[in-house]
Amino acid sequence: MPDLLIELRSEEIPARMQRKAAGDLKKLLTDALVDAGLTYEAAREYWTPRRLALDVRGLSARSSDVREERKGPSTSAPEGAIQGFLRGAGLTDISQAHVHTDPKKGAFYVAHIVKPGRGAAEVIAQAMPKIIREFPWPKAMRWGKASAVAGSLKWVRPLQTIICVMGSEGQEPEIIDFEVEGIRAGNITYGHRFHAPAAITVKRFDDYVTALEKAKVVLDASRRKEIILTDAKNLAFASGLELVEDEALLEEVSGLVEWPVVLMGAFEEEYLAIPAEVIRLTIKTNQKCFVTRGKDGNLSNRFILIANIEARDGGNEIVHGNGKVVRARLSDAVHFWKTDQANVPDLEDLKASAAKFGLDLTKPLDQRMARLDHLNVTFHAKLGSQGDRVLRMAKLAEELAPQVGADAALAHRAAVLAKADLQSEMVGEFPELQGLMGRKYAVLQAEHPSVAITIEDHWKPQGPADRVPSDPVAIAVALADKLDTLVGFWAIDEKPTGSKDPFALRRAALGVIRILLEQGVKVNLVNLFNAVSEFLPDTVKSNARARVTALYPRAENSDVSTDVRRALGIQTHDANDLLAFFHDRLKGYLRDQGARHDIIEAVMAGGVQHSVAPPSVLSGISPASGEIGHMGNDDLLMITRKVEALSAYINSDEGQNLVAGTKRAVNILAAEEKKGTRNETIIEVGLFKGPVETALFEALNDATYKAGLAVNGEDFAGAMMELSKLRGPIDAFLDGVMVNHPDADIRANRLALLAEIRKATTRVADFSKIVG
Repeated sequence: MPDLLIELRSEEIPARMQRKAAGDLKKLLTDALVDAGLTYEAAREYWTPRRLALDVRGLSARSSDVREERKGPSTSAPEGAIQGFLRGAGLTDISQAHVHTDPKKGAFYVAHIVKPGRGAAEVIAQAMPKIIREFPWPKAMRWGKASAVAGSLKWVRPLQTIICVMGSEGQEPEIIDFEVEGIRAGNITYGHRFHAPAAITVKRFDDYVTALEKAKVVLDASRRKEIILTDAKNLAFASGLELVEDEALLEEVSGLVEWPVVLMGAFEEEYLAIPAEVIRLTIKTNQKCFVTRGKDGNLSNRFILIANIEARDGGNEIVHGNGKVVRARLSDAVHFWKTDQANVPDLEDLKASAAKFGLDLTKPLDQRMARLDHLNVTFHAKLGSQGDRVLRMAKLAEELAPQVGADAALAHRAAVLAKADLQSEMVGEFPELQGLMGRKYAVLQAEHPSVAITIEDHWKPQGPADRVPSDPVAIAVALADKLDTLVGFWAIDEKPTGSKDPFALRRAALGVIRILLEQGVKVNLVNLFNAVSEFLPDTVKSNARARVTALYPRAENSDVSTDVRRALGIQTHDANDLLAFFHDRLKGYLRDQGARHDIIEAVMAGGVQHSVAPPSVLSGISPASGEIGHMGNDDLLMITRKVEALSAYINSDEGQNLVAGTKRAVNILAAEEKKGTRNETIIEVGLFKGPVETALFEALNDATYKAGLAVNGEDFAGAMMELSKLRGPIDAFLDGVMVNHPDADIRANRLALLAEIRKATTRVADFSKIVG
């Protein structure tokens, strides 16, 4: 079976596009091969800054013939139907068809069609021009004279040569002939543009790789990364230093060179006075270089650069040129660093903003917060300025502070300064440093350590791998920041749709979830939603009032402000409310942590209220009377702990009893409710007709009380243990009485008992949703 080699060589391909482009080439061609009935053993893609390559092994030389039977009309069908059948089957005369007979349908025509297989070379020659012309580059260009011709070839950079050869080991390979825009496929490529510009004749993949290596081209990107990383580490070690590794940068620079040469440069030590993060980002962003650190862990003044050429002078001129640029960039950074610690030029204009936020205009960071407000920098057209947002964050952070163990005054101060560094020169140049620079500047002006930490950490977590804030003040402000964003955008009906999430609301919600769960924070989300909605602009509130009035006409004659808060918090007009959005994010988070889908659904579907009632005497009362406390599904930490407890408990004997007993009772009740059978809300003990009803009622009272106590103490395993004791009384009741008694009152009373079973158990979870 032959092997196939393809190479598409062009001018420089942007590093960020190379990996995906090589994968696209592999998928497009292998899909075409499979669609044509060909098979292959393996395929692997490769890329460099100037070429995409594909190695396909064990390709079948020819696809198999395809035999097909196509059923036609009856032999007595009209001539028009027969002619249509012939055209569809590719036959010229009805004599070429076969006649089959069916006992029920009689005689009918059948065409036996044989589609001969195709050679691999033919398939590839037909597929490749289409793949090249329709290649899914995110950006492409035309060049030369063809650039003026509509429909001419577009490629990421000018396409120069195409290799397409196929052959078995020991045989002379075949050049698969096709042409795209005057570029004919062949077996010629070229190596490094400076070291080896001569043509290279290629036969198959192995000699192709060897020839490229001799021509100073390392084809395998993984190997280029390994060379860069190893040589960089060794070079740093030889100077008594350690390389500061950066996987993203390593990936990028491996796509910038075909023949990596690792060199070391230096800059003046005086630049080390600015923060290490600034130096690292400056050198990485502008020069694609790595930084190093000394044995003490501090950044050194040496950096590692990657060249694409073995210079005759050992790279001295390359190092010198890169050093000049690095020093210029670091000089800019020093300027930004010093400017951010000096007074802003419009200081006199900031007094009103300073008074609004309680800022001290002798402090640089306070000045920048005042300036952010004074300039009226927009957060969102409907949600006001950044200053408006900071005010909302500060108010909410104060409310949250006691719930997370933070000092309210510090939370307010941290929230006020949290966005100040957006007006700093450093963040203006490097947006990635927002928060981090604010923390640096806060330390310089002697802010409380918690305030300084919060300015950096309130942005976190930025992704699933990012850490969450741990300082109580940072937790309060981080939650205030994210909840203000979520509630605000919900209030103006700017929610994520499908894959679109321009305001990163999914990330914000997951950030809230991770903070609450990983830091063990118990809050009532609905109350927080409503608190945030109270701080929103009046125009947003009035629009919400109009929506509520349209949805709930009676709101005109009631406490509209309450309805508005409810609408902004958890009842939006499209019923896709914010709490449900959090639940969806929480479900995904818990599944990623290994929780079963059915257990998550069971807990999410559980009841809102948990009751604690003393064991009652046998009288006409509901076992659920005397309820105290409220614990809803807006406490995400509670939901998670229930999921954890149920996951651990479900496979025990008691867990199986709990599920089985509950399901048996609830299924009967659900069937009757579907029929519309009357059900009472109060259980009348006087309607009991036997001891099994009394026993179930007493067991229900006892289990409800004890499970309620356990739930209030967050002992969910204990609650489930108590509820599992209902299995015996439930079985005895359902085996010993006829629930659908002919007497309507007795039937309704017995259904009420089943309803109380459902109510008692759903305080932990809806066990009817448990699979098995």
